[in-house]
Amino acid sequence: MEDLVIRDADVVDGTGAPSYRADVVIDGGRIVSVVKEAAAAGCQRPTARRELDAEGLVLSPGFIDMHAHSDLALLRDPDHSAKAAQGVTLEVIGQDGLSYAPVDDRTLAEVRRAIAGWNGPGDDVDFDWRSVGEYLDRLDRGIAVNAAYLIPQGTVRALAVGWEDRPATEAELDRMRQLVAEGLEQGAVGLSSGLTYTPGMYAEDAELTELCRVVARYGGYYCPHHRSYGAGALEAYREMVELTRAAGCPLHLAHATMNFGVNKGRAPELLALLDEALAAGADITLDTYPYTPGCTTLAALLPSWASEGGPQEILRRLADDGTAERIRHHLEETGSDGCHGVPVEWETIEISGVTDPALTEYVGRTVLESARLRGEAPWTVARRLLLADRLAPTILQHVGHEENVRAIMRHRVHTGGSDGILQGSKPHPRAYGTFPHYLGRYVRELGVLSLEECVAHLTSRPAARLRLPDRGVVREGYRADLVLFDPVTVAAGSTFAEPRTLPTGIPHVLVDGRFVIEDGRRTDVLAGRAVRRTPSR
Repeated sequence: MEDLVIRDADVVDGTGAPSYRADVVIDGGRIVSVVKEAAAAGCQRPTARRELDAEGLVLSPGFIDMHAHSDLALLRDPDHSAKAAQGVTLEVIGQDGLSYAPVDDRTLAEVRRAIAGWNGPGDDVDFDWRSVGEYLDRLDRGIAVNAAYLIPQGTVRALAVGWEDRPATEAELDRMRQLVAEGLEQGAVGLSSGLTYTPGMYAEDAELTELCRVVARYGGYYCPHHRSYGAGALEAYREMVELTRAAGCPLHLAHATMNFGVNKGRAPELLALLDEALAAGADITLDTYPYTPGCTTLAALLPSWASEGGPQEILRRLADDGTAERIRHHLEETGSDGCHGVPVEWETIEISGVTDPALTEYVGRTVLESARLRGEAPWTVARRLLLADRLAPTILQHVGHEENVRAIMRHRVHTGGSDGILQGSKPHPRAYGTFPHYLGRYVRELGVLSLEECVAHLTSRPAARLRLPDRGVVREGYRADLVLFDPVTVAAGSTFAEPRTLPTGIPHVLVDGRFVIEDGRRTDVLAGRAVRRTPSR
């Protein structure tokens, strides 16, 4: 007898096809049968050791978060309800060109400092790996949901070249090619970049093209956080399209937004650029989150020249009054490359998290608000925070446009990604709410997408990009990574005021056929593992 039968579910199978009523039987972590309209047909209904009545609930594939920052959270927080409660059954980590493998001791220490704002300092994690394969092995010990890994190009550059702003030598480029190849052979699904973050931003297009050729040879994809989401956004998108075309590499555009005042209403221009490339045969997908504000670290806004040499050099420059004044000039008057070529508007920069408890009074306020309360200049406040919290403060950046968000999510190559930073006392609500917010706000309330369309965006499309042949669809033989939700009540509980509130209307989530969320509560099941894609060469 099979493990479980889910009875009378409204199956939205992930393909975009109309829903249907069915009994779904699960055994050994896989879907073994889908019996459509079993009750109406009067046929013998399947039985199992356990039955779950799904009357009134939608059964869909588990959601795939195409842009996650859970690289350490998966290890330190076995509960991980931030994602499990949303119906996420697979996260893609190693994003934005900076993560924790491959590394040596020196690079690991530097990376930990550089992205403490994303993942915390990691003092509570045993970093007992150095290679990509060893990190994936660590995930295989048991995590809340599945995880796929992108090789971080910035980390690779730090390991082979360092944090200097200069072209790589031929020997260094060979070393980077080797590191990327090794990571793909060990199970990574592709390569990420953070081209407004150091040291990845110091790579010229020719260097990136060479690494993308390696990725293409192994059947992976390139996922860049490109060089501008502001003043040079369209040019930056075009650069990535042309670069990957030259390399013959599939392209997935990370958090593909059009932000800042200069891009209000310009999403159709981006989509026209992508449509032209797709018509010419390019292999392109993208992800977005269904919110207007962005989220990053305060240090990310600094000009690239101020970040050369790594975290210790940044702190040294910030401590020097003359150099700090140069940084302020670039931020406030010129428009630094770290702030996407747009002069910073301190009224849009809200501090969302700090690691030093003595600085918590700044959290939840914009830099401008804190400056006015103290009778100081905004840059004085920002500089103090960067120095006192050693570059760790995270920020919300209120610079997006709702019409752009809606236009991009309708596109045929769109997928969902939370870009969820789980650190800080007031993180972006997308970390806890992205997927139910799509279903509740943009499907039920606004009708921007139909339910079937939206589920396809969150399941089969990302599975196809990841080239996972047995995930993302409710189908016999496929993995039983599934979510049951109430289409009438599903909604994000998280808000900007209360960002860690869990969603409503998602009573059951299964990973590998086992309940990680049951009756709306997190179980103690750790069914997630590293999802390794076998390289195709």
